[in-house]
Amino acid sequence: MFGFLIHKFRNLTLRWKLLAVVLPLVLIPIFIVGTLIGVIATQQSYVGITKAARNDLQHMADFTIDLLQAHYQQFEVYQADRREVLNDELETLTNLAHGFVEQANRLYEEGQYSKDYAVQQAKKAFKTVNIGESGYIYAMDTRGTLLIHVAREGENIYDATDENGRYFIRQMIRIAQAAEPGQVHFIKYPWRNAVLGELKPRNKVVAYRYFPDWDWIIATGSYVDETYDDTTFERDSLLELKKSIVSKRVGQSGYIFALDTDGNLMIHPELEGENILESVDADGTPFVREMLQEKRGWIRYLWQNPEDPKPRMKIVRYEYFKPWDWVVGVSAYEDEFYQPANQIKWRIVLNMLLLPLIVGAIALALVMAASRLMVEPINRLIAVIRKTARGRFDERAPVESNDELGELAETFNRMAEIIKRNKDIEANLNQQSKMASLGVLSSGVAHEINNPLSVILGYASYLEGKLDKESAHYKYVCEIRRESKRCKKIVQDLLSYARTPRPSLEEVDLNTLLDQIVDFASDHTDMHHVTVEKDFATELPPIQIDGDQIRQVAINLILNAGSAMEEGGKLTVHTRQKDDMIDMVFCDTGCGIPQENLEKIFEPFYTTREVGTGLGLAITKQIVELHMGQISIDSTPGEGTSVTVSLPLVREELG
Repeated sequence: MFGFLIHKFRNLTLRWKLLAVVLPLVLIPIFIVGTLIGVIATQQSYVGITKAARNDLQHMADFTIDLLQAHYQQFEVYQADRREVLNDELETLTNLAHGFVEQANRLYEEGQYSKDYAVQQAKKAFKTVNIGESGYIYAMDTRGTLLIHVAREGENIYDATDENGRYFIRQMIRIAQAAEPGQVHFIKYPWRNAVLGELKPRNKVVAYRYFPDWDWIIATGSYVDETYDDTTFERDSLLELKKSIVSKRVGQSGYIFALDTDGNLMIHPELEGENILESVDADGTPFVREMLQEKRGWIRYLWQNPEDPKPRMKIVRYEYFKPWDWVVGVSAYEDEFYQPANQIKWRIVLNMLLLPLIVGAIALALVMAASRLMVEPINRLIAVIRKTARGRFDERAPVESNDELGELAETFNRMAEIIKRNKDIEANLNQQSKMASLGVLSSGVAHEINNPLSVILGYASYLEGKLDKESAHYKYVCEIRRESKRCKKIVQDLLSYARTPRPSLEEVDLNTLLDQIVDFASDHTDMHHVTVEKDFATELPPIQIDGDQIRQVAINLILNAGSAMEEGGKLTVHTRQKDDMIDMVFCDTGCGIPQENLEKIFEPFYTTREVGTGLGLAITKQIVELHMGQISIDSTPGEGTSVTVSLPLVREELG
């Protein structure tokens, strides 16, 4: 049986061999590893969520203690020290007012207050504070407008001066704006309150601080000879603090509470003021007494609200606030914390069912892709080898990687390149041999058949003139004359190519020569459907050329362009000077020349036209090279062709 399987395996293609090996190696461990991961992940999720929940409760408890401590420091400690120094009193009140505005702004930012309501609360708090007999808290913006004031609210006092003529308001605004965050400044000035009927000024001290969020300068002012005792501001501030604490939610239904050591709820969302000292949980355990006895720690107990069908486990982190002898607790239900863990557990079970299918599909796709990456290059290389074996030496194997397959493809390409180069050399040698023989043969043949052709052409012309055009023999004579002329043209081209004479050089104005050639060629029957334009460079220097040979070059190129524009078009003839060369450029809008034909276009007897010897461009190139010049062709199929003939201004004579 095992031998049979081995035999079957060996007969599989490479792709199926990879599948047979890889899939079991992937799918079998999936069940084991997936199960272990699922169990461990579930356990760790419960541990992690429990830890995170406890950290949240601890954080909320610490946060609440910090709020109470801040409030205590702002009011309780302040009340013990405010009678010592008036500056300390005013600074503390200013900080309290600033803190109240910050608290109102925070509640506004949290969405519990609107901006107008927050400002109204600040105004209400400020106006309820009396400092001594006539002191008060006020607020103005940096433009000097009184935003909160007991008597002059809305007035602009930017230009107000004290009894000495000093612009003390301007000074307060400038210093407040430049102050560091949290910094309180003081100003002392003589002031006489005419509204109260004062007859002489008294020294007044103002502590002020800048609140940039509202652009408020919060100031607390009092006469030096007065004192005060304000409890309203403190009471309102404590009420706002309680509201802030109660508004904090823990999870879905958890909350923060505080109770004194007698069991009275000092802070609670619903039961504030009630005594819960004797409260017990669903098991009858007096958990409140335990909290008050321990003062700090964790406690878990079953608790059932009236709307709950059964008790739920509750967890509380509680801390002791010594200054007020309060126990502050943060409570939440455990099932609310574990809800994400339960969701994770069921997702893991679902994923465990889907995992083998998904992983199997992915593994199958990856193996198929991997096998394709390995097999396809081999198949493509085999296809190229087969084409090369049939004589298609231009075929090359694609090199798609740097591995062994890529190296194999590169090696084959180098071998094919060597074979192609050898074949090209062999073909060129054969072609040169043929051309040499053809040149000798064509020269002799041309001489031998030129005279008989002249006789045939002469008699054909004679008969054409003698016969009536209506005669049945007239068209045959015309055909004889036309084909005789064609043969004579072929003979002349052969003689021209085989024995192109060396150019007879003389100074020629190339623009004048081309102007005559263009006018002559434009009247040719092959050019009647073509528009010819001249674009000659001005002040072109004379050039030493054989005028007759260059005329033959230009006529050949113009007529070639005309034959490429059978449906009509435009031919533009340019001249230009580039350094020590003069260029003739012939640009047409014809059908263009395919890229694969450009390399053969100057070869003798190569033509794409139905009528022609294929010697015109070969002779043209020969003439240009005898002038020690260059000819090049740039063509785009469907757009047109540009032929450039470059002739030297200074020509070295051939030895």
